[in-house]
Amino acid sequence: MKENKYNIKVVNMVASANFNVELDLFALARDVDTIEYEPEQFPGAILKLQNPRSSLLLFKNGKVICTGARSEAEVAKALKVTTEIIKKYVT
Repeated sequence: MKENKYNIKVVNMVASANFNVELDLFALARDVDTIEYEPEQFPGAILKLQNPRSSLLLFKNGKVICTGARSEAEVAKALKVTTEIIKKYVT
């Protein structure tokens, strides 16, 4: 294992994904308490998860940006949780 002489620690990852679906962001924001959506200010909805602690930007075209995860495993878990939340809102 390589020496970490700078004491580097991953505290925040940014990942992108594409669910390849069209999302109804208005319905998502209306029905899901942890989603903020103000299309006049920003075209994406913001989903905040507690477990794993992360935030996801959801776009109408199915693209997603995940921030705040500390590992690839947390990113994968966040995307899995998000899949369950959004599956009813695919148009």
